[in-house]
Amino acid sequence: MQLSEIARVQQYLRAAFDNNRFIVQPPKKEGQPVEVYIGENFVGVLHRDEDEGEVSYAMNVAILEEDLPPA
Repeated sequence: MQLSEIARVQQYLRAAFDNNRFIVQPPKKEGQPVEVYIGENFVGVLHRDEDEGEVSYAMNVAILEEDLPPA
């Protein structure tokens, strides 16, 4: 993913969720996923998909059971 795309997705996430703490980090090494944070907290990874000339982005958010409130 290009840096300009990463910046646009970050801007979208901040506006869509009304939260300026979203940070979309470019991968540290080529081939690694783009990481999404809220402040210092890792939220998930972002993937770019291109199909028949149309581009979309998907964010995969992992929620650990240990982070959930008690049942």
